[in-house]
Amino acid sequence: MFTGLVEQIGTIVSVAERAGARRITVAAPGIASRIRTGDSVAVSGVCLTALDIQPDSHPPVFHADLAQETVNRTSLAILKPGSKVNLELPTSAGSPLGGHIVQGHVDGIGKLVSLTQVSDAADPDLADWWLKVTVPENVTRFMIEKGSIAVEGISLTIASFQQGLPEGDVITIAIIPHTYLATNLHTMHPGWPVNIEADVLIKFAEQQSRVPQFDMTADFLLANGY
Repeated sequence: MFTGLVEQIGTIVSVAERAGARRITVAAPGIASRIRTGDSVAVSGVCLTALDIQPDSHPPVFHADLAQETVNRTSLAILKPGSKVNLELPTSAGSPLGGHIVQGHVDGIGKLVSLTQVSDAADPDLADWWLKVTVPENVTRFMIEKGSIAVEGISLTIASFQQGLPEGDVITIAIIPHTYLATNLHTMHPGWPVNIEADVLIKFAEQQSRVPQFDMTADFLLANGY
């Protein structure tokens, strides 16, 4: 389990097309020395398995294999050498949940519509931003104003949700200066795909609302031997 609080921006060193799974190599100083083979790492919101870790290389790196399903259903499909990715290690038991519960199971791919400063006069390093992202149809029912969402593995809060716009169904999110600078958002441009994971608690609540209420009747009791 993750919380959507990005620990570090990693850099893709290489992407190897192989007969089996596609393999990526990620430069991750500060993280490579803290993981072991088989550990989970969230890479831009996708839970991957760390392999062939080289903490003493320059820079320190780990590798991860991308199944075809992962390539087809996440923004990791566009990775190339030099791409920036958000990295987070699993949350330890007993640690504070500073963001929200993030599973690393991407629900779908959205598209970055725009990322604009709230004030054009502000220093870009000190500015807050408006992020607009389209969301795929299969997750629109989980988009709730002031609800949580993970975009590229970043725990964010939905400021507004508008459906039926020319761009599609769009969420708007307020981005503080720290989030802009400490994640890969500042490297992205309109049109880029982004990983979307809806809040698992909202999913659970929606699922429970569809469970029919049990009604104990005389017919039920007779049919079950009472």
